[in-house]
Amino acid sequence: MTKEIKTALLMAASLFMEILDGTIVTTALPKMAQYFHTGSATIALLISVYLITVAVFIPLSGWMANRFGKKKIWIIAVIIFTLSSLGSAVAPSFTFLLIMRIIQGISGALLTPTARLIVLEKTPPSQLLKMFSYLIWPALVAPAIAPLIGGFIVTYWSWQWIFLINVPIGLIIVLIGIKLIDADKINKTTTFDFLGFLEITFSSSIILVGAELATHGKNYWLSAIGLIVLGVILGFIVFKHLKKVDNPLFSLDALKITSFRICQTSGSVLWLCVGALPYILTIFLQTVFHWSAVKAGSYVLFIFIGNIGIKPFTNAIIRKLGYRGALLSSFVMIFITSIALAFIQINTFPIVIMFLALVSGVGRSLALTAYSGLSFSEVDTKDRNSANTLNAVVSTLAQGMGISLMTVVVGLLQIFFPITIAYEQGFVVLGLLMIFPAIEVLFLPKNIGHATIGVSYVKH
Repeated sequence: MTKEIKTALLMAASLFMEILDGTIVTTALPKMAQYFHTGSATIALLISVYLITVAVFIPLSGWMANRFGKKKIWIIAVIIFTLSSLGSAVAPSFTFLLIMRIIQGISGALLTPTARLIVLEKTPPSQLLKMFSYLIWPALVAPAIAPLIGGFIVTYWSWQWIFLINVPIGLIIVLIGIKLIDADKINKTTTFDFLGFLEITFSSSIILVGAELATHGKNYWLSAIGLIVLGVILGFIVFKHLKKVDNPLFSLDALKITSFRICQTSGSVLWLCVGALPYILTIFLQTVFHWSAVKAGSYVLFIFIGNIGIKPFTNAIIRKLGYRGALLSSFVMIFITSIALAFIQINTFPIVIMFLALVSGVGRSLALTAYSGLSFSEVDTKDRNSANTLNAVVSTLAQGMGISLMTVVVGLLQIFFPITIAYEQGFVVLGLLMIFPAIEVLFLPKNIGHATIGVSYVKH
């Protein structure tokens, strides 16, 4: 195993720890609400505060990596994440726990883009697909296994272990990282775009606060829509600022490249679905079928099995079909399985539900690997820091919006239909979302991103 692959696997391990922590807490919220004697709306702040903090501080990551060095920022981020996890586990009050979650969000925001940049910055185009196949699995695996692991922990142990499991993982990752990762160049002359940071902070925060507010019921929907619209308007102001300022927080030049731009538009829809499907399936099985958290999680686990099962073959499939063919194939799988999940009943053979979850996982894994490899295929090495930061901002917002969108969709449908039908149609909506990326990808050149998949594709 080469040093580059070892580094990629180490970065993937740190990403897995951060993404798992961001999703697993959902399962423990009822137990935590009992422990701290708070209501469900208050305890849900642990999720929304974390997501908003991550979105706010991600734009800082690229500048800090340049100013202080990627290795140093990554190590500090992992240490802070580990310590704040320990602080969360021993929290004496809800306020203290909320502060720890904010600190976790800050460290997670610095950790995620920096980990990717450490791997990407020196990777030649021909190796991008291979390296991304190592980096992408945490984003696929963590949301899928979180319901099962979380359900197991809160059923047989205590909610504190959701945070305590990060401590040994974090310490091991730091110790290996200190020895394995090479020191990098530091650019002390890098200026900080403070106005750009403030603008993107307000824009991201307002969008995610609006999305979170939308999940609290129809009485809040008008306010939520107003906040999201305001956030989008601010987003356009941010866009104009980053285009005209001499030293932007991160450059938007990569958006001129079709292969990168497509991954921010149609790729965002896919990220939204990646975050939403395990969530809506888990809630559906618990709310409509009245299954336990552990039983529901064990079925959702098959999404993870599909993710991992196809992983050894994704690169070969992309080389054979090209990026366009691989993406269209994955959209078809996600579309069909999402629609099919709308028809499952309490008496449906378990193997059918497992199979649908598995095929959905295969489609998600193939699509995210293809998007990841394609996104940086034509981005110059010197521009990858900015492109990576922009990509992280967009995907974080998309994932944050996923659960909120499906909560609102199901809530809206419940006004007109019984809860069972509302959830079933929620799956249909998730499937229909695949139409937009399919149309966008359909018009891409057949040979797009060919530099990352070698000569064998050109021959086809």
